[in-house]
Amino acid sequence: MTATSGVVLVLGSAPDVIQCRDWPRSGFDTVVAINNAWQVRMDWDYLVAPDDFPTDKRPQELSPGQQVIGSDVYVPANNQFGGILYAGGTMAFTAGYWALWALRPRVMAFLGCDMIYAPQKASHFYGQGRADPLRDDISLRNLEAKSARLMLHAACMGCACVRLSNGPSRLVFPSVSRRVLGTIADPSSQADFGAFDAAVALEQQFGYSVPSGRYWQEAARFDVAHIDAVDTAWMAALSAAGAELLGIAKPAVQKAG
Repeated sequence: MTATSGVVLVLGSAPDVIQCRDWPRSGFDTVVAINNAWQVRMDWDYLVAPDDFPTDKRPQELSPGQQVIGSDVYVPANNQFGGILYAGGTMAFTAGYWALWALRPRVMAFLGCDMIYAPQKASHFYGQGRADPLRDDISLRNLEAKSARLMLHAACMGCACVRLSNGPSRLVFPSVSRRVLGTIADPSSQADFGAFDAAVALEQQFGYSVPSGRYWQEAARFDVAHIDAVDTAWMAALSAAGAELLGIAKPAVQKAG
């Protein structure tokens, strides 16, 4: 599986997401909004939202070409990568794997998905919201490892994961300017993926596959020590991939004359 499309902008609900309101659409081939982020800019293509996302918070009308992606679509996509338990059961990761599978992008650029919640400040662009990634959940014990996993799965498919924020983040993706998105190299040609297979094999050894996506309904059969071991394996795989994966922007080409 290789990249077949261009740059996908993935929007979450952190306060800094509003900076993209005036960005030209020409820099992005597809805009994927998560939950309330469809309100940030009206030219989104896909809204990825869970089944319990309130009806009154959904768009009441869709423009031509816009689609709402629910669990009947994003769960099977996540299952192609081992399932939501291993992926991390919060929508930034869920939407990322769906976009990776469905859109086959060359770059996934995340904004508003840093999972940092500063005290005494608005947690989301619309005010105070629930810090979903920080809830007590067996799939979210190590957000950095979960982001490393997504980054490595994407890299194997020729897709670079980056973030368009420059502050603190629980994502391990490199921070880049949107102006360099067109020059980002194919990470599959640069990184060492020797430890990737080991992490995947460990997941398969434990066998924590839940095709329905409702892993919380089977919580009794999951061993926290196994989940932590898998997270450790993904962090090791990221380290083994080398600096090339994190330094994914190509140097600027110098014109003659």
